[in-house]
Amino acid sequence: MADWEPDALGDDYSQLTIDLGDDPDGEGQVFATLVRRTPPKRAERAVLYVHGFSDYFFQKELADFFTERGYAFFALDLRKCGRSRREGQTPHYVSDLELYDKELNRALAIVRHETGDAGVVLAAHSTGGLILPLWLDRLNRGGGGTRGAGIDGLVLNSPWFDLQGKAWMRSIGTQAIRLAAKVRPYEPLKLPPTDAYGTSLHSSARGVWEFDLAFKPLQGYAVTYGWLNAIRRGHARLHRGLDVGVPSLVLRSTRSHFAGSWSERTDTSDAVLDVKQIARWSGCLGGTVSVVPIQDARHDVFLSLDEPRKAAYSAVDSWLDRSGLL
Repeated sequence: MADWEPDALGDDYSQLTIDLGDDPDGEGQVFATLVRRTPPKRAERAVLYVHGFSDYFFQKELADFFTERGYAFFALDLRKCGRSRREGQTPHYVSDLELYDKELNRALAIVRHETGDAGVVLAAHSTGGLILPLWLDRLNRGGGGTRGAGIDGLVLNSPWFDLQGKAWMRSIGTQAIRLAAKVRPYEPLKLPPTDAYGTSLHSSARGVWEFDLAFKPLQGYAVTYGWLNAIRRGHARLHRGLDVGVPSLVLRSTRSHFAGSWSERTDTSDAVLDVKQIARWSGCLGGTVSVVPIQDARHDVFLSLDEPRKAAYSAVDSWLDRSGLL
């Protein structure tokens, strides 16, 4: 295993490169990057966080929240994402979400080794909130199940549980995506551009958060047919019902607002996903699921304005307490 190296987030952070070998999708050698915040002296539990699309880990406040509660905090930049992407690779591209199992299994093993087999709470945002439940369902069907792997709970922040937009996109549109993915998987869809969400966040625009625009551009990365086809197959699997094997907390905003450019409503709505779809499909996780709508939250509830952000953290605190994870 390679050594931990300093991370751009500062003195409290380090990163470990995970070599995943040749890319099954033919874009060279692929890597994942595990980021570690300096843990408390006696960490009895750990968190492993996974980002969404056009995203990577930079949310230091989230890491501080868990560290203050005695957790060792780790975050994973998936293959071709953020710190892990290499020159010539299509940002975030994967033809099958199951390919992520490789880095998720490796990251989980490293986290448990680093923490003396501490129990792990998984956390994820948006697309990560689809990837993790699918992985956990497969893990739970193996020997020992999810609990046997050392996982104690799951926190999902605005998970991507269905395709937003017009109803035809979820029927005939999905079939068209499937066909296009077979012949031109790397071709981007022609979608209307929007920087509303990115503008609401970044300190150079209207927001207060600092992040690397090379890793998280204000307009996001292009959505390709092959990648979206993988997402739609993941949605279909979720809708048939999963069993993640541990208690789950799902956080979401109370409303959605889609627009091409920023307005005040962007700051108090999910500007990316349809929150009604999140509410509809949360029960498909299986087991005990707690769904908490956060008034006036953004798509990433932990990057919301002050009051909804405090409410989101309070909801996590309450859930951890109820679940015996504090």
